Amino acid sequence: MPTHYTDREFWIAYWRAKTDLLVSVDKNYTFHKPLATIIKSHSIKTAIELGGFPGYYAIFLKKYFNVSSSLFDFFVDRSILSKVLKKNELTQDAIEIIEADLFNYYSEKKYDLVLSCGLIEHFDDTKDIINRHIQLLNDRGVLFISLPNFTGLNGWIQRKFDMYNFEKHNIRSMDLLLLKKICHDLKLVDVKIEYYGKFTVWLEDVKKKPLMVRFFVKCIWFLGKSLVTLIPFESKLLSPYIILVASKTS
Repeated sequence: MPTHYTDREFWIAYWRAKTDLLVSVDKNYTFHKPLATIIKSHSIKTAIELGGFPGYYAIFLKKYFNVSSSLFDFFVDRSILSKVLKKNELTQDAIEIIEADLFNYYSEKKYDLVLSCGLIEHFDDTKDIINRHIQLLNDRGVLFISLPNFTGLNGWIQRKFDMYNFEKHNIRSMDLLLLKKICHDLKLVDVKIEYYGKFTVWLEDVKKKPLMVRFFVKCIWFLGKSLVTLIPFESKLLSPYIILVASKTS
């Protein structure tokens, strides 16, 4: 079994420490553009979000595209999810909830779209975790994976000011050439892997960081935003994310 950089206890503590989970997901939510393109071009009817609690992307798909969406995670706090659904004016049964361990899970049900946002980088065997996504795809179904880019400036911020969080990530999984090779080995087609987003940096629980750290990171943020007006394209140095889009062969 692959090495897990995190465990269930980590995520229970992580989510229960959050105080700002009651988000109203708007139509311009992160990755809305590539997801809208996928949904329209592939006539997506069903989708599953892996490792997705508290379900923002499953909610996004249901709320704006009426996709029959499922949320899969090995920790789901149903009281929090209930409040998030209500915040988004959705009924309690608007999305399917599957609380299970992906490494001990098999389903006959397959989906038009399998997505995860911030999942694969928490495992040592990147090929294995991507393959587990593929097992849930319909023939010609679409895979959408996003992960943070810690190989540029944002990664430096993490290493400098939050090594604990940095070490919870498999930095090797953020190698575009590795991801392309994995897609080739797994016989995916129509593969598109790229840096995404012009610029941003962040720290987990930034309000708990020392004042000087918060000030420094805010200065970096302002400088970076100014720089991308001069270099208005995605890059390894500045882009905060990596996205992978591919299709399963029939």
